[in-house]
Amino acid sequence: MTDTPIRTTRRGAVLEVTLDRPKANAIDAPTSRIMGEVFMAFRDDPALRVAILTGAGEKFFCPGWDLKAAAGGEAPDSDYGVGGFGGLQELRGLNKPVIAAVNGIACGGGLELALCADIILVAEHATFALPEIRSGTVADAASIKLPKRIPYHIAMELLLTGRWFDAEEAARWGLVNRVVPGAELMDAARKMADDLSSGPLLVFAAIKEIVREAEAMKFNDALNRITRSQFETVERLYRSEDQQEGARAFAEGRDPVWKGT
Repeated sequence: MTDTPIRTTRRGAVLEVTLDRPKANAIDAPTSRIMGEVFMAFRDDPALRVAILTGAGEKFFCPGWDLKAAAGGEAPDSDYGVGGFGGLQELRGLNKPVIAAVNGIACGGGLELALCADIILVAEHATFALPEIRSGTVADAASIKLPKRIPYHIAMELLLTGRWFDAEEAARWGLVNRVVPGAELMDAARKMADDLSSGPLLVFAAIKEIVREAEAMKFNDALNRITRSQFETVERLYRSEDQQEGARAFAEGRDPVWKGT
């Protein structure tokens, strides 16, 4: 096991976060707390605009909770840190794009971690499962998220059987954005991150807050919150120089220059 289970690399406005815990990149409570600190720092750093989350090696993205730690006494309700399990599950106010680059097996909490991302790119050899049911427990986050992401009956089958499925099936159900050869995964993730990093940060923030907050709301209630100036990110956008720059650039037939102000 490495001394640093989480490796980070800054590449311009992009933060690459690599889970590196041989042999399988499983997450115990201390690792989760480190991940929470990493993603909180990403959230709060104005120089960073996009994050990529991946796993070390070519076999495992993440199998979820470290069962060896569990066997050693780590409780399911341990302190997982500021962002909840994996640092992303419950991190408040994360209004920047996160890309999951799934480089191999993503099962249990590892699949739930990928579901926390805004965009999921996967290597063609990646496989997925929610096997919690076979060990007498529940994939809690996936039980909430999965029926909202893919057809209900498919989600229920995956939750109730714990069966494995491959990258092609994941793409067929719209669970992932794109399947690429394994050797091209990080290049694809970096290209997408670079494209996003040059985009309108304030618009991204508004989109993420609206999507997050409106998930459990009726359409009219969510729309009323926008028109009544009750979304902080939307109000900041509408009073920003970037909003005016977008309008000017459109009228002048040129690309806008986003400043994030």
